[in-house]
Amino acid sequence: MSFTTLVTTAEVAAHLDDPDWVIFDCRFTLTDATVGRKAYHEGHIPGAIYAHLDDDLAAPVNAISGRHPLPDADVLSAKLGTWGVDKNTQIVVYDDAFGAMACRMWWLLRWLGHDHVALLDGVYPKWCREKRPTDNLPEKPVARKFVANVQADMVVDADAVITHLANESGPLVDARPDVRFSGEVEPIDKVAGHIPGATNRPFDDNLNIGGDFLPIAELKEEFSPFLTIKNPAQIIHMCGSGVTACHNILAMEHIGIKGTRLYVGSWSQWITDPDRKITAGE
Repeated sequence: MSFTTLVTTAEVAAHLDDPDWVIFDCRFTLTDATVGRKAYHEGHIPGAIYAHLDDDLAAPVNAISGRHPLPDADVLSAKLGTWGVDKNTQIVVYDDAFGAMACRMWWLLRWLGHDHVALLDGVYPKWCREKRPTDNLPEKPVARKFVANVQADMVVDADAVITHLANESGPLVDARPDVRFSGEVEPIDKVAGHIPGATNRPFDDNLNIGGDFLPIAELKEEFSPFLTIKNPAQIIHMCGSGVTACHNILAMEHIGIKGTRLYVGSWSQWITDPDRKITAGE
């Protein structure tokens, strides 16, 4: 069986010694880029490999890129091969932030054409609450050859977003918290607010109070305004920098809405051009 959206802690525990399963620890904090790696070295799921959001899952930032531009596909593919991933590998990703960071790696694998990747439901805190095994040993992957098949149609840029909104082609779904969307609070980016015409749908609405994903029936209710859209490619996702938006993409795919797209640059890239319109307080 292949897992393509979510996988349970019990299922992962049963495959800790499976050479065809590779687990990635994606813990990261936007306010301190060293925290996740330190936490990994203190303890992680046995055999897990650490993937750093800035160093591994994004390209270097430039003046117009936004905070987390797409990594070079060849560079990331080479890393995946070094980490023991090939076309047959089942990948599991996790973090300690309800999947907010790990979903970026989930999406990147899909972008590279690798569908056998799933988020650990409940992520690392649930694993620890259940007293499942952890260690602080370094990873020892056996290298394999990973060949990418980049799915370029999964990505849109700012110009495509402008055209999309002008033509009323479909929703632009912003995964940031409502206080950031409204512009009431902006702790990260230089400008507060949102893109005019965007719809706010915070990613943590996908979760229950314990941090697990909602049951499929409840998620369908949450996303009911989008269920009537015949072509999922008409749905574009965004957030602050193209990271937490992937959480909404995964949630939609989990309930059968496959093929939505990501504005990778998101708000942090949108605001680099003063000619692009912004709004706040809505």
